[in-house]
Amino acid sequence: MGQLIALCIGFFRLAAGTEGPSIQAIRYIANSAPAQHHFFVVAHEDDWQLFMGDIAARQIRAGDSVSFIYLTAGDDGRDSLYWRTRELAALHSTRVAIGRDASDSAAVRCSVTTVLNHAIQQCVIANTRSYFLRLPDGKRNGMGFASHDYQSLRKLRGKKIPVVNAIDGSAAYNGWGDLTTTINNLIGPNSSDRDVVVHANDPSIAANPHDHFDHRMTGLLVEDLRRTQRWKTQYYVGYALATRAANRSTDEAREKTAIFLAYDKEMRRVNPKWSAYEEHPEFYSECMLRTYARKARSSNGR
Repeated sequence: MGQLIALCIGFFRLAAGTEGPSIQAIRYIANSAPAQHHFFVVAHEDDWQLFMGDIAARQIRAGDSVSFIYLTAGDDGRDSLYWRTRELAALHSTRVAIGRDASDSAAVRCSVTTVLNHAIQQCVIANTRSYFLRLPDGKRNGMGFASHDYQSLRKLRGKKIPVVNAIDGSAAYNGWGDLTTTINNLIGPNSSDRDVVVHANDPSIAANPHDHFDHRMTGLLVEDLRRTQRWKTQYYVGYALATRAANRSTDEAREKTAIFLAYDKEMRRVNPKWSAYEEHPEFYSECMLRTYARKARSSNGR
């Protein structure tokens, strides 16, 4: 296991150079009719890479339709250069998950889509779609930042605030119900609900302790929705992941590392101080060796 940790750390160190690690590309297989539609509903632009990156890559590689829904801008109370760079970095991760050898992995088509009168940035790459709602980052404790009037998902769900505004002024969500209905509409029309698999951070404090409140609120949003849906749902351990036993193979760890590195390198390219790995190298290295998920039991017992 020590060798595997060293391998992941080695991958991160290579990111400091001009060339990335030599990782075999993940092949994207196009199907005319995807067997399933996978939705990764996350709070921040690096969440799926850390907590479920190898799972996302597996579904993309299988040719399934895969969508990433980013609830917050992940702004950390900073200016637009920071959060826009995070969006771009997330798309770089998506390209790596698709596989650079796929003919359509380099093409990115972005536009604004309207869902229940809310303007949402949408970007399409190959068989993936990314939706950026750009809500305010709630800070780890869920209390929000002064730069956005201390708005947060936690306060919206707890009815401490009546509305939450996208930080670029593109949309306003009038209560938790408005936000959940919007996400439901993003997911619902894509296919029969029996074909939908939704992935999110685990809302259970017992199963997923010490997590960021934005992560937990995202999980609770999915939990609220799935009570009336027939989606299959998978919940993932967040920050507590690093305390679990390593459970990824060498190839899975390498794949997950390559996906996260694509994100981190784009952040470093714009500002070397924005490297998540450099802030907490041991934590991020440990996350590359682990992915823990549980299947949620549906309301009808399925």
